[in-house]
Amino acid sequence: MSDQLFLALMFVGVFFGLFMGHYIAFVLGGLAVIFGYIGWGPECFGMFMNRIFAAMDDYILIAVPLFLFMAQFLERSGVTDDLFEALRYLMGPIPGGIALAVIIVSTIFAACTGIVGASVVTMGLLALPVLMKYNYSKELSTGVVAAGGSLGILIPPSIMLVVMASQTGLSVGNLYAGAFIPGFILSALYIIYTAMKCIRNPKHGPPMSKEERRSISTAKILRMCAKSLVPPVFLIIGVLGSIFSGFATATESAAIGSFFAGILVVAYGKFSWKSLYEATIMTLKATSMVFTIYVGATCFTGVFLGMGGVSVVTSFILSFELGKWGTFAIMMIILIILGCFIDWLAILLICFPVFLPLADKFGFDKLWFLIIMAVNLQASFLTPPFGYALFYIGGIAPKGIEMIHVYRGVVPFIILICIGILICTIFPQTVSFLPSLIVK
Repeated sequence: MSDQLFLALMFVGVFFGLFMGHYIAFVLGGLAVIFGYIGWGPECFGMFMNRIFAAMDDYILIAVPLFLFMAQFLERSGVTDDLFEALRYLMGPIPGGIALAVIIVSTIFAACTGIVGASVVTMGLLALPVLMKYNYSKELSTGVVAAGGSLGILIPPSIMLVVMASQTGLSVGNLYAGAFIPGFILSALYIIYTAMKCIRNPKHGPPMSKEERRSISTAKILRMCAKSLVPPVFLIIGVLGSIFSGFATATESAAIGSFFAGILVVAYGKFSWKSLYEATIMTLKATSMVFTIYVGATCFTGVFLGMGGVSVVTSFILSFELGKWGTFAIMMIILIILGCFIDWLAILLICFPVFLPLADKFGFDKLWFLIIMAVNLQASFLTPPFGYALFYIGGIAPKGIEMIHVYRGVVPFIILICIGILICTIFPQTVSFLPSLIVK
């Protein structure tokens, strides 16, 4: 069997397994065992053990469960609920104001947690009933919740960037700094689009009535904003500031963040032993999911590399002779297509061995290229048929919202992500500016 046919069958097997409804971790791991045994026989199991041990021995990855634990604590503190309620009254009189509040709160929540599932589910439960009450369009309502919640995978502290650092040898601090401005560019694009859409046609996002707005004083709204906004801002500054300044590693900052998130829960009067137990169990489940995928994908990648996959795929892409930017465009399109079917973690572990040598060959800055990939992978949570955010919303959507509304709602935001990629490509300073200021 030729190497080309061997590798093609591996990827056909991935898509076949996914369409059969199996979990991506076991699809990748199972195919690794099958094709590894065909290629090398029993010797493949030694290679799997070495790769798994090397992956699990990475100190940086300790930050993953710690950031997950921090997210679980913050979700239980009630900060998001209070902040959304305050911004709802503050921005409600503006056409589309409640949808804008959803994006703003999602952005702040993303900068606190870095967990897409927590952001999308929390904002969906809080905002969708309110948006439906005020007769916002179902497509816009589901779109802002899905897109806003997905910012958590890009805006630091992002778990995806921790994994990227682990795989590439770049510092987490540099990746966090590089992703900061692109993350807020996407948030700004979402806000501009939503505002323009609702100003042009207020039926998509009717403003709150003046009577309801007057039912609560501006002073009270500002007090609510201060109470719910100031503590998370200090948490963000503490976690990210300690990384950017070089005072602490990402792992140490994650531990500090988890500790202060616990203090926030106590300060807001939401602590209980039951909530601590639930936060711990949810952290264990999420961590197990991430690392199970990691193990399956690293074994799959080991077989892919061992069978000469890098040279085969690289030669195939270069055969089109598209030049530097044509090849870049092909890689971005491949990421979007894979995002329709495969989890972001599997995409990273499969694509890194191919894309990074290509990026190096054409002289792309490594940090910039990784951040562009991270921006692109935002779309993997939104693209049908397997975008995670779509199913999160489908699971918690109020009566009257169907999956077709969710699919239609995310399309404009996928286009906005492509615009964000274009902006960061034309203006690479959006990625490089903050890393250049970090203490080395």
